[in-house]
Amino acid sequence: MSERTPPARLNDFALRIATVNGTGSASANGLLMQAIFRMGVPISGKNVFPSNIQGLPTWYEIRVNARGHTARTPDFDLIVAMNGATYERDIADVRPGGYLLYDSSKPLDEALLRDDVTFLGAPLGRLCVEHFRGARERILMKNIMYVGALAALLRIDLDVIRGMLEEKFGRKPALRDSNDTAIEAGYRYALEHFECPLPFHLEAMDATRGHVIVDGNTAAALGAVYAGATVGAWYPITPSTSLMDAFTGFCERFRVDPDTGEKRFMVVQAEDELAAAGVVIGAGWAGARAFTPTSGPGISLMSEFIGLAYYAEIPAVFFDVQRTGPSTGMPTRTQQGDILLCAFASHGDTKHIVLFPADPRECFDFAVRAFDLAERFQTPVFVVSDLDIGMNDWVVPEFTWDDRYRPDRGEVLDADTLEGMEAFYRYLDTDGDGIAARTLPGVHPKGAYFTRGSGHDKYGRYTEEAEAYREVVDRLARKVQSAAAAAPEPVIRRNDGATVGVVTVGGCEGGVLEALDRLAAEGIALDYLRVRAFPFHDDVRLFLAEHDVNFVVEQNRDGQLRSLLLLETGMPHDRLVSVLDYGGLPLSRQPVIDAVHAWLGTREEVGA
Repeated sequence: MSERTPPARLNDFALRIATVNGTGSASANGLLMQAIFRMGVPISGKNVFPSNIQGLPTWYEIRVNARGHTARTPDFDLIVAMNGATYERDIADVRPGGYLLYDSSKPLDEALLRDDVTFLGAPLGRLCVEHFRGARERILMKNIMYVGALAALLRIDLDVIRGMLEEKFGRKPALRDSNDTAIEAGYRYALEHFECPLPFHLEAMDATRGHVIVDGNTAAALGAVYAGATVGAWYPITPSTSLMDAFTGFCERFRVDPDTGEKRFMVVQAEDELAAAGVVIGAGWAGARAFTPTSGPGISLMSEFIGLAYYAEIPAVFFDVQRTGPSTGMPTRTQQGDILLCAFASHGDTKHIVLFPADPRECFDFAVRAFDLAERFQTPVFVVSDLDIGMNDWVVPEFTWDDRYRPDRGEVLDADTLEGMEAFYRYLDTDGDGIAARTLPGVHPKGAYFTRGSGHDKYGRYTEEAEAYREVVDRLARKVQSAAAAAPEPVIRRNDGATVGVVTVGGCEGGVLEALDRLAAEGIALDYLRVRAFPFHDDVRLFLAEHDVNFVVEQNRDGQLRSLLLLETGMPHDRLVSVLDYGGLPLSRQPVIDAVHAWLGTREEVGA
């Protein structure tokens, strides 16, 4: 190596693949992700796709980082440009000194060239014409061919890729062979025409042992199965539909009697979101563990039924996979715009238990906890993730399960208990914890009651008397507030001497933690808290009070988490500073770093 040749940058780079929606690129990108993962290298994938079915640009972003940082990065060392319509944008997004791989079967407009970018032209289209017949096969195999070229450029283990092809297509040798041919053609061309590997490339590690690649919707669906959910109702909506698809698949595998073929689950595609909520609430009233997956527009439509479940005290779980609003918004972009909506869904005085997972592992864990909380507190519970968590590929530790787990059904009276009671009153809190015992239909005649969504007193009788009404709704408020101690506690990371805190929620965690690491390297030490549930745990209030200033990082325009913190904790407004990023893409480290630097600069200017 000469003195001018910089050392290779191993396992620390980002690439983006630009294709056209509907051309089969998802299979190729998944192959890349899995191959790098199987080499033991930490990796994350972000799919930026259009809301139409076919024809518009789509991008897949892969970040390789040996330290395990998973946040999106805006800096791309390599872009694979497979869509002529986005060449100008793709070339502009390559970082100085980076590379662009493109299909040189057609000449590239010289006006797009950059002196600080190395252009790697590979005639993938022409190679596909030489190796394959049929227009559709050539389109599909061109995507697989760039996987082969990347294998050479980035030093991806070909044996790993071939092993995956055998796993997937072993029973379909024709498909296996065509994929292998495409991989080999791209690989050989890159080796013969480019300097391989690139200055940044892969080296096998052992950092992914004990981990899996999974998306949040699949993880949440698996959690629902493990929690004992047997009823799911939904109306299709991006980005939550795959959650119900996964739940259905798991149930068909694990909830069908092997001897009789009887299905021990029910999945209902309702006529709309309101009907889906009604099915879930009816099933919860009957004693089933039931849920619905949806997104912000669905929560809006369900709000009247949500109020019924809150007031009539019926367990129900709602998975809200957030997307960009308002109205239809951008259905295939991510955001955190439903925080206030879920906390106070429905008209009148309502307040709900809300869980905020940060990754698929927590989607699994929080799904189980949501059903327990819903039945223990007899109320709707929301699991609020977002499109980035729900639909993108994450590397997370393998899920664990304690076989001693038993569902927390809350205070449910059985036949023997009812037989010994003089009378049962559905909304009577006998022990002062805010929770009234419930019964299930058909258990015992004494357990029958009239379920009321209208004004009722603690005995379940209709009333419009002020005192009787206030007594019931005040108990409901105490009940939900008491759930703060039972819900997931916040994640806190402290640095000695830090007087400034950073507070965030959900999928922002990766970007925030990476920003804090970068700031710490500059000598700027900050404390960190991630909210995981509402109502807020007491530790949230204590953390805010301990710091002179708290940056509140979230992905919405209006600072909804900050507003909720101000409302619930009574902190002075000037001690909570918003850091907002709401363009629809997953959070990167940069907005957090920029906000901290700007705040520090302001303090220096005023002599603080």
